[in-house]
Amino acid sequence: MASSIHEMLRANCKCDDVAKCVLGLKNLDLLAYKKLFEQGPMTAEELGDFLQRERSTAYRSLQNLIAVGLVYRETKSIQIGGYYYEYVAIPPMQFKEMLKQNIHDWYNKMDRLLDDFEEELLDSASK
Repeated sequence: MASSIHEMLRANCKCDDVAKCVLGLKNLDLLAYKKLFEQGPMTAEELGDFLQRERSTAYRSLQNLIAVGLVYRETKSIQIGGYYYEYVAIPPMQFKEMLKQNIHDWYNKMDRLLDDFEEELLDSASK
């Protein structure tokens, strides 16, 4: 994957590359999202089995996905007492809109920063 915006503009990027860059995800995180969306709600252990990884590894990816808003968890009750969590992926259309909004927000922030570019550049050079 490209390591800078300049490289990304020149590279043959795919949607996964954009998602990883914009949201700071890893390959396994995206694979976990895709499996969760395809298969429907599941536990961390079930996801680990699908990914052929330990439950703890699947859980870390789930935490990354929850942190960026691509997955949420639901509490399920066990009839004999207790509970467990099932994880649910948001729909791809919502994912796409989230990416667009993040890119839009980033662009606006960079645009505002660049308004003072010359002044800041010259100010830092005189120090």
